[in-house]
Amino acid sequence: MQKRRVVITGLGTVNSLGHNPEDTWQALLAGQSGAAKIQAFDTTGYDVNFACEVKNFKVDDYIPVVQAKRMDRFAQFAVVAAIQAVKHSAIDLTKSNVQRIGVIIGSGIGGFTEFEEQHSRLILKGPSRVSPFTIPKVMMNSGSGQIAIHFGLKGPNFSVASACASSNHAIGMAMKTIQMGLADVIVTGGAEATITPLGMSGFAALKALSTRNDDPAKASRPFEKNRDGFVMGEGSGIFVMETLEHALARGAKIYAEMLGFGMNDDGYHITAPDPEGEGAVNTMKLALEDAGLKPEQVSYINAHGTSTAYNDLTETKAIKKLFGDHARKLAINSTKSMVGHILGGSGSVELLAVIMSIRDNMVHPTINYETPDPECDLDYVPNQLRKMEVNVALSNSFGFGGHNATLCVGKYKG
Repeated sequence: MQKRRVVITGLGTVNSLGHNPEDTWQALLAGQSGAAKIQAFDTTGYDVNFACEVKNFKVDDYIPVVQAKRMDRFAQFAVVAAIQAVKHSAIDLTKSNVQRIGVIIGSGIGGFTEFEEQHSRLILKGPSRVSPFTIPKVMMNSGSGQIAIHFGLKGPNFSVASACASSNHAIGMAMKTIQMGLADVIVTGGAEATITPLGMSGFAALKALSTRNDDPAKASRPFEKNRDGFVMGEGSGIFVMETLEHALARGAKIYAEMLGFGMNDDGYHITAPDPEGEGAVNTMKLALEDAGLKPEQVSYINAHGTSTAYNDLTETKAIKKLFGDHARKLAINSTKSMVGHILGGSGSVELLAVIMSIRDNMVHPTINYETPDPECDLDYVPNQLRKMEVNVALSNSFGFGGHNATLCVGKYKG
């Protein structure tokens, strides 16, 4: 049986560079960094005092204050980005079969902000002062649930947690759910909000974060020789995904076509990637096989590109192994160089960058690329945007636990 074709018709985002897709894209093309000293809490005594925070976020511009107070920050990001995406898609939900519209959202940690706040309240004020909204706000699935509640959507609905691969898994599973005929439309993506005292302390203790406290904007430098760790980010990217038939029937504008999805696991270590990159090789290979494409048909890869020593080297090795000589013809960039590492939400904002690249035929730079690493010797689109035809792209996400997920996305050509 021929697979149902799946397309993207609506985009939404909240991140450190912008509160909508167009502002975000222009900031990415300009090479702006979202990193700055943390404003959310007093960082005195912390090893790392900066991150890519979402600034001036006014959730009540989108949803009532009472409703917003019943959501953790990550779910607020998800709902706001979903509102944007649904509006952008121009889908009329009053004329749609909501039983056939689902929601699949990825998040690595879920309601971390609420968890910390309520644990502090428990310790300082006792169990009777813990909020009755604690559990509904902490739940990993609260993002997908709140989106469904906001729009009255009654189709397949679940959340995905695979650390930093969560968004790509959610988006890939949305594509597969539609292809299996279980839904016609799915609101999908990811969200994360872990710029908290415990979040920053925990990742700093792992020695995963950059410690460039004196120059936050220069801290995230994927594939560069002097990289010293990632910069924490936060935010969400949400998309309206639907069958091509459904999109054409309602006259929707199509921004990209979902071509393939690959997923696997390293089976190696809870935090470190397989040093030979076999999992990364195979998940990219699986995505291309699912799409029915050959490696040489890819022109652009949005890399996982965390700015950590091991990930960037491993990902470079994997790309070389799979693509061979063609690896040196690829444009490879890292959105994390500007928005930081949004953990389980990363893949969603990175897919936004891929879709915009396909739309505009240009790719954003990897910023802060100053000293080449002889072991990371591919074309990382250093420091300046590049105008180029983008017909087929891959987007990689690799997470703690060895989780790997790759999306293959292409230009819609009818």
